[in-house]
Amino acid sequence: MTQRQKTISGFSKLSKRGKIKWIVENFFRDPEHVMHELKSYWLDNEDHQKILDEISENTISNYHLPFGVAPNFVINGRTYCVPMVTEESSVVAAAASGAKFWMNRGGIHAEVSDTVKLGQVHFFYRGDRSVLIETFEDLKAELRADTSEMAANMEKRGGGVIGVELKDFTSEMDDYYQLFVSFQTCESMGANFINSVLEQFAKTLIAFYTRKNIEVEVLMSILSNFTPDCLVRTWVECPVGELGLFKGGIDAETFARRFCQAVNAAEIDIYRAVTHNKGIFNGIDAVVIATGNDFRAIESAGHAYATESGKYCSLSHCTIEGGMFRFSLQLPIAIGTVGGLTSLHPIARRSFELLEFPDSRELMMIIAATGLAQNFAAIRSLVTTGIQDGHMRMHLGNILKTLKASDEEAEHVKSHFNGRQVSYGAVRDYLHEERARSSAR
Repeated sequence: MTQRQKTISGFSKLSKRGKIKWIVENFFRDPEHVMHELKSYWLDNEDHQKILDEISENTISNYHLPFGVAPNFVINGRTYCVPMVTEESSVVAAAASGAKFWMNRGGIHAEVSDTVKLGQVHFFYRGDRSVLIETFEDLKAELRADTSEMAANMEKRGGGVIGVELKDFTSEMDDYYQLFVSFQTCESMGANFINSVLEQFAKTLIAFYTRKNIEVEVLMSILSNFTPDCLVRTWVECPVGELGLFKGGIDAETFARRFCQAVNAAEIDIYRAVTHNKGIFNGIDAVVIATGNDFRAIESAGHAYATESGKYCSLSHCTIEGGMFRFSLQLPIAIGTVGGLTSLHPIARRSFELLEFPDSRELMMIIAATGLAQNFAAIRSLVTTGIQDGHMRMHLGNILKTLKASDEEAEHVKSHFNGRQVSYGAVRDYLHEERARSSAR
């Protein structure tokens, strides 16, 4: 066996086939099989494959995730079939179930309060603070003048730079200040626009004070993914009696009380809150990925927003007042409907077509509503039948694939576990017994 080479120079310059050849020969025991497997995930459509290859770096194959849909979402009186990309069992089913539950109880309501995005120029100034304050209005005029050309197209669409503030953090770090900049980016996420403007602001800041023989040192210029003014709110409500009956003989009043208690537990206890909010993002992330947006940025902003009260707690809230059950969710969601993957990725384009081409505000509401429906379905299961029964039934297919069950074996297993508790161990043991009986015949 030849000596394996674990390091390489110039890997990025190799062709895709060259990259795969080096990888399989140096990291896998069956190079030919692995090479064939990696190539098997390439798309037959060469144009689409080229797009995927160029989205990231050093690409050698595609990592497929299921693209599903959750129908029956009635949001502000309009019905949607929501695209969702997720690998986790029961997420799409739960979102669809939550949406269907509220479909005939007034649907899901949603509104966007604002769509302001933010960026910062971080800098150090070691002189008299009053100089910065006295010269700030003149600086702002130059900042806007020096970015007028790059902002022109965005301004034509109704966006651009909408505010510049000077922030003083010298009490937390010596000599540390910020230009804190707010933006409207219309239908685009606007990351490239924001960062380009901020980098020019940094150059203007240095030039402005250099002319005054004042030294400033720019540390960095970058957008912030925390966008507390890019806010969407969604809610469902109905009289408690209209909630109906639930599994286990639980009546509407008991369900409403237990549901609210479960949400309140996530407002009190961080251990519960993290899991609770993760469930919300199960729904949110799936739609964000399906539409080619940045789920990492949205999660970061959402988790930061969950600390607004001074401690980490639930993003959703529940009340029972005057006989009305109300369940709501509010969080920042900064997304785009043009540019980036939203336009490039072929499935993202289909997601937008499926949603009938929403603008950014409408998409914010769809995403938030999906998170709310997901959260409702999860809590409903938790306070009635328990989460594992439904989840493990959805997960049964994955268990059968892991255990390499044939189609015939899978049918026997599904029949056997109808009405029984599903677990990996139980399925494994039953399948082992079935195979032993088959061999003995």
